[in-house]
Amino acid sequence: MPLLALTGGIASGKSTIAAQLADLGAVIVDADAIVREVQAPGSPVLDAIAREFGPDVLRADGSLDRTGLGARVFGHPERLAALNAIVHPAVRAESARRFDEALSREPDAVVVYDVPLLAEARSGDAWDLVVVAHAPAEERVRRLVEQRGLDDADARRRIGSQATDEERLALADVVIDTSDTLDDTRRQVVDLWERVTRSP
Repeated sequence: MPLLALTGGIASGKSTIAAQLADLGAVIVDADAIVREVQAPGSPVLDAIAREFGPDVLRADGSLDRTGLGARVFGHPERLAALNAIVHPAVRAESARRFDEALSREPDAVVVYDVPLLAEARSGDAWDLVVVAHAPAEERVRRLVEQRGLDDADARRRIGSQATDEERLALADVVIDTSDTLDDTRRQVVDLWERVTRSP
């Protein structure tokens, strides 16, 4: 079972790559979805977040106010580190459980861990390949402004709160350049798929 880590900064095209890999037959383990699950109302992780950042990061229904929490941590490295120290261990444990589950269901499956913060939270995990979705920072700013409605300053702040391009690229076994056309990105994903599914 090949185990790939797919990472990339915000607006790098990582989700597009993950969707295409799923269409090709990969099992996708989505770290962001796991984050939302471990932060569900009543969870130990959410309780710890409320203790660290104050009860006003919770909505009236007990769920996490992600926008409010984001405003507190983006651009503040020490606060972001405190949040990551709470969330990342729980996400790693649940991710490992899902990898094992995928292996038990289908020993030959290609499993892709869709994880935006690999460079920030890298542990001793052994990946068969680390795949980095990459586009220049200015292109990612443009996407955040035009496609997601952020203002320029917020887009730059969010990009600046993540690992640098250099830090991510240093982990890469494969780089998929998403700065050109969608067809070009798709071609690179097909090349990756053929590489990981080729008989030894």
